[in-house]
Amino acid sequence: MELNDTRQISAAPEIVWAALLDPEVLKECIPGCQELTGSVEDGFEAVVTQKIGPVKATFKGAVTLSDIVPGQSCTISGEGKGGAAGFAKGGAKVGLTPEAGGTLLTYAVEARVGGKLAQLGSRIIDGVARKLADEFFERFQAAVEGPSEDEPAEETDEDTKKKGWFARALGR
Repeated sequence: MELNDTRQISAAPEIVWAALLDPEVLKECIPGCQELTGSVEDGFEAVVTQKIGPVKATFKGAVTLSDIVPGQSCTISGEGKGGAAGFAKGGAKVGLTPEAGGTLLTYAVEARVGGKLAQLGSRIIDGVARKLADEFFERFQAAVEGPSEDEPAEETDEDTKKKGWFARALGR
């Protein structure tokens, strides 16, 4: 399964880049992530629980960042084993381009599964993979930008309201 998409993020490229490399941000953004430990340099160990069709499994595996061009692009790869459910492998090539009012984030996602998961059929797998990728990048955008205009903001100060929790943590 392959998926290509873009997101306009209302934050400077430096903030978006810092968020991409932050394990706390990644943990919050990966759907079903229960645990994420490690570092960008050494890779991360992850525990993720997902329900795909009738199969629910806890995957233990690794997340690595490679092909890093500081401030511009990287590849986020993950591989996990879910016991009898099988395995899942995937990655996203992420690129950042400065634009007026923020950053254009582009991504190309690729995913593969094996074992019982593969028996569910490509239509179900493709749909779930698309949903998980969209959810990851929606959460990522929210972490960097803050709540959308439809959601109530946590604080009343106008400048703070527009910032995501990650941008607030950086004091920007």
